[in-house]
Amino acid sequence: MSELRICGLQKSFDGNPVLHGIDLSVERGTLLALLGPSGSGKTTLLRVLCGFERADRGTVEIDGRRVAGDALHVPSEQRRIGYVPQEGALFPHLSVADNIVFGLPRAQRRARHRVAELLELVGLPASFAERAPQQLSGGQQQRVALARALAPSPTLVMLDEPFSSLDAALRLETRQAVASALAAAGATAVLVTHDQSEALSLGHEVAVLWHGKLIQTATPEIIYRRPVTRELASFIGEAVLLQGVAARDRVTCELGELTLAAPAKDGAVDVMVRPEQIRLWRADETTPDGTASFDAIVQDVIFQGQDAAVGLQLQSAARTVVRARVPGYRTPQPGERVRLAIDGDVTAYARA
Repeated sequence: MSELRICGLQKSFDGNPVLHGIDLSVERGTLLALLGPSGSGKTTLLRVLCGFERADRGTVEIDGRRVAGDALHVPSEQRRIGYVPQEGALFPHLSVADNIVFGLPRAQRRARHRVAELLELVGLPASFAERAPQQLSGGQQQRVALARALAPSPTLVMLDEPFSSLDAALRLETRQAVASALAAAGATAVLVTHDQSEALSLGHEVAVLWHGKLIQTATPEIIYRRPVTRELASFIGEAVLLQGVAARDRVTCELGELTLAAPAKDGAVDVMVRPEQIRLWRADETTPDGTASFDAIVQDVIFQGQDAAVGLQLQSAARTVVRARVPGYRTPQPGERVRLAIDGDVTAYARA
């Protein structure tokens, strides 16, 4: 598999800019999750990379070969890109085997080249080769679509929200199977998604598109713990935002004096805390020595089985309500008095 290099990529439709100077690199064997809200330009970027749309400006290189730029536009069929669409798009009149070999040369189609190997790679039994697509579950169809994309040994695999139509349990199972298959094939892949948990759990790296601009590319942990804007912090997961004052590597807010994950400019800031960082103790429990805790009253509880979202009103600031996330077995009751403390460092954003 190969590397992908994008430089200064721009695309407009009817004079309306959609992509604004995208610069991005994807190393060999990497699964990059391209994340962003609806309308951020994810699908447009995918279509430009695949050659379905022509770039206005900028360059695209795959494994050192330029496929777009300076009036150059290599057709999609010559880019050696495997493409997995949202719904799988299998041909209903062809068997699973014939779907997998559809894009291969005639001799290889007749020989059903690598069908058994590819089915095994995506976690399906060889006996599925003779089945019709409509005899498979949605997750199995997506695995066959991936096998079809891998059959010609492409230089790059593009996945366009391939799990969005699956129910929750099937989505998780299919995600794991697809990730394992891509890793086993040593594939370089770009997964387009608006699902934050999908991007964080599957991507070796996550690139975030926001209004047509690439605002951050980093590991999933950094994207989640240190998002570059407060808007991204709220998009990538639940976020508690409080006003505070930063000084060097510390920040003071209504939850005490906290350590910053990265230095912030001294002065007024918004402090971002993840709900799972807020630890709770019942009023009659003893907190660990040296832990600064704050009294609060439970306002509301949303129980979700393995965990629960808890709304808390701080007693030191009657109008301040924060939301914590606690293990399901430690779920408090509305009206209960508790104590809370912050675990770990936090991120701050300068206030204008």
